[in-house]
Amino acid sequence: MNAQTFSAAALLFAVPYSTCAQEPAPTPTSLAQLMEEAKRSNPQVLGAEHRWRAATEVRKQVTTLPNPQLTLQEFSVGSPKPFAGFNTSNFSYIGIGASQELPYPGKLLLKGEAADRAAEVQHAQAAVIQAAVEDQVKAAYFRLAYLQKTLALLDESRNTLGNAIESELARYRTGGGSQADVLKAQLEQTKLLREVTMRSEEKAQVEADLKQLLHRPQESPDIAAQDLAMTALRYTAGELLGFVQKQNPKVKFEATAVAKQQAELRSAERAGKPDFSVGYMYQRTGDDFPAYYMLTFNVILQRRQRVRAEAAEAAEAVKAAEEQRDGEVQMQLAEVQKEYVAARSTAEEAKQYREGMIPQAEAAFRAVLAEYEANNKQQMDAVLTSFNDVLALKREYEQTLLEHETAVAKLETLTGETLR
Repeated sequence: MNAQTFSAAALLFAVPYSTCAQEPAPTPTSLAQLMEEAKRSNPQVLGAEHRWRAATEVRKQVTTLPNPQLTLQEFSVGSPKPFAGFNTSNFSYIGIGASQELPYPGKLLLKGEAADRAAEVQHAQAAVIQAAVEDQVKAAYFRLAYLQKTLALLDESRNTLGNAIESELARYRTGGGSQADVLKAQLEQTKLLREVTMRSEEKAQVEADLKQLLHRPQESPDIAAQDLAMTALRYTAGELLGFVQKQNPKVKFEATAVAKQQAELRSAERAGKPDFSVGYMYQRTGDDFPAYYMLTFNVILQRRQRVRAEAAEAAEAVKAAEEQRDGEVQMQLAEVQKEYVAARSTAEEAKQYREGMIPQAEAAFRAVLAEYEANNKQQMDAVLTSFNDVLALKREYEQTLLEHETAVAKLETLTGETLR
């Protein structure tokens, strides 16, 4: 390859990435705005809310008396024809009556209480679903912010590397540079281009997931996230663990499930009491015969074997719900502890990157670059090595920041407490 051809090819790689035509960046949207949008628009959240509202209507159904029964009777004498013997026999009559079943006192009240507890379970389930959707929105949002920052770092690095290639080309034209050094720099720039392509694809995928959570059309404008910022934990591990019992969505759900089973047990125990029914009948015969008036009162006895089995089933369901609640509490406490450790450790790591390693690596890179520009004999290997060190540390810092914010977001879900 002659010098003219080599220089033309190298210049193609040396063009800064930012000179390429790009669409204007969308205005960043805050996480709070997207969370509120998900609450209003996410189908899972809305569906859970409708199921809860449907459950609140059950109480009216189970606490209302059974349907009354109206009766119309016609009794013929001497012939199957209607009204046969109506004016000739006091056995022939037409009757109108009504009856009503009356459950034992307290049965409907207990059924209503069980229905209320079931509605609370649906409400708690809706809170669990909303918390899960919010957790997914946060994770996608933080990942999007991380990818945006990573792409910006790659873009900046390509420009820096492009300037280094131009400097090496200038030295090469004057006989002081090395073709091998230019090719090495070009290879590094090609790697960055490949990384940009991969990260851009991942960013598009994350945006697709985020739009799905927000119930936005996929062809809607792109979503831009605000830059990640370190969230300082205001609570100790003990304080965060204390929030779990009262505010954790899954623990609250399991607690309402226990209350529901206990209400159903009380209702099942009350079911052994007899029910009643009362009826009244008016019977009319011909004009020459007196009318009849009949009042009936019935006692409906319950099968003890069935009632005992239902009560035993409900009692076992209470024990199972209590065990499920206790297991969920322990699981959520363990998750809080894990995420707290992750948040603390990543915060310390990020501080080391931000205040120590990155400034030192940048200073070393500037020193190597200055020596490279001043010393025609300096090889580009040292520049590329120092350049890659700085880029790697900055990317590791952004990854650590992402892990920290993700841990804090999970702590918010686990504790039900706003931490940012």
